[in-house]
Amino acid sequence: MTSPTTSCPKCGQPVPADAPAGMCPSCLVAGGLSAAEIPSLPKSESDSKATLHIVIPEDSALPPSAPRRLGKYELLEEIARGGMGIVYKARHTGLDSIVAVKLIRSGVLATPTDVERFQREARSAARLQHPNIVTIHDIGEQDGQHYFSMDYVPGANLAELARTRPFSPKQAAEITARVALAIHYAHQQGVLHRDVKPANVILTPEQQPRVLDFGLARIVADDSQLTQSGAPMGSPCYMPPEQAGGKRESVGAWSDVYSLGALLYELLTGRPPFQAPTAVETLRLVLESDPVLPRLFDRTLPSDLETICLKCLEKEPAKRYATAQELADELGRFIDDKPIQARRVTQAERVWRWCRRKPALASAIGLATALLLVVSIGSPLVALNIDRARQKTALNLYAADIKGASVALEEHDLLGARKLLNQIASSPYQRDLRGWEWRYLMDQCRSDELATLRGHGAWVEGVAFSPDDKVLTSISGDGVVKLWDWRLRKESLSWRAHAPVLKHRPTSAAHAVMFLPHTSILATTGADAFVHLW
Repeated sequence: MTSPTTSCPKCGQPVPADAPAGMCPSCLVAGGLSAAEIPSLPKSESDSKATLHIVIPEDSALPPSAPRRLGKYELLEEIARGGMGIVYKARHTGLDSIVAVKLIRSGVLATPTDVERFQREARSAARLQHPNIVTIHDIGEQDGQHYFSMDYVPGANLAELARTRPFSPKQAAEITARVALAIHYAHQQGVLHRDVKPANVILTPEQQPRVLDFGLARIVADDSQLTQSGAPMGSPCYMPPEQAGGKRESVGAWSDVYSLGALLYELLTGRPPFQAPTAVETLRLVLESDPVLPRLFDRTLPSDLETICLKCLEKEPAKRYATAQELADELGRFIDDKPIQARRVTQAERVWRWCRRKPALASAIGLATALLLVVSIGSPLVALNIDRARQKTALNLYAADIKGASVALEEHDLLGARKLLNQIASSPYQRDLRGWEWRYLMDQCRSDELATLRGHGAWVEGVAFSPDDKVLTSISGDGVVKLWDWRLRKESLSWRAHAPVLKHRPTSAAHAVMFLPHTSILATTGADAFVHLW
């Protein structure tokens, strides 16, 4: 006897009569599994957890809510999603060719400003015909949904590739040189990109970079007011200081050169030059600090390539390469093993620049050093007193260590700075000399680590906070889920959510974990092709 069935209210597919919310699995997952759509999970006295098994269809390329067709384009699958738009792989029905179609993420709810910025991106990129820039084909609108089509470029973006492994010096130089030539071509056409970053460059299977996403581009001759506010626009990790400070009139070709240097930095080190927990802190680092020397991450990195990278990242635009073409030429000299033209910044220059950026602290340290020097050359009578001689020596050592710790902090060498400051604290002669300067520098050496939670027996595949931020959940490759009391940093519950599908192959049993929005329901996925709700 067959079970009674009904139809999904969203897509019309037949589903069992007792299906959750009366919907098929695809619509249930795509709809966000809101609390209003999920019936109460069954409970028993012996089992406080209930499980809902949802099989995810393998042939579901588009979520049910996504449009299937726009004009002459048939949308096939989503390939990228950003703050402004969504990109789909699509087929041109007339030419039977594969393209990429970008839509405004907010769809028909887009404001006139959103639409104008979206169209500006299409217009900016449409001016450009270059082998290393993704070509725009046309722009259209259907039922209030604005879109444009462009080349479909297979491959991964540089941010994804750099996270898995840093590129070799020669690879990084060659890729950055090609991107620099593409950006220089855009500058010649009167277009500033203003958002050059690894995520906006796709590397094809033939190892050719293609630049895309001109969403923040500015046409030099355009007087539009869209981006004339003082608020900085772009990605903080790769934004030049003049853009981070909201100085729109100071943004030019040299600003894209800075971002090219940030891109090269990430290709070499696997991380951007500046990164902090919040965007505001990151912008402060961009404005006030120098990047950590790339060779501190890899001692084998050629010093010439590091010099090129750091010249691009100079705070003052006049000290960078004047054009992206100059940067490409310099990288070409490095690739061909020829002498580069850039000069390496000396340690003395770094200290001088630090003093210019932080005059108050530099003056205090300089005054302390001067006083210590006065004491060290005091009256000849003091030299006859052994205790006074020891004190002068201690003062000299203290001043030297304080200065060394300051320089180490400027170079982001927290370990070296902390070592010097701890050396002061452990000395029997310097213990009483510690003043505000020692406490200030020690405070700057604090680690960013909040906590380390231990207990999993396999690689952690995913973590998520509960909507009220009181509970942290984590899932490991062996299928074990753990709940942590975030306030106490202590494990409160643990169970196995998924079992390995194959016992004789190293297959991860679990894939991801998340709390459903505005609920206490936990969802986990694994290699068994089910979504479990707890």
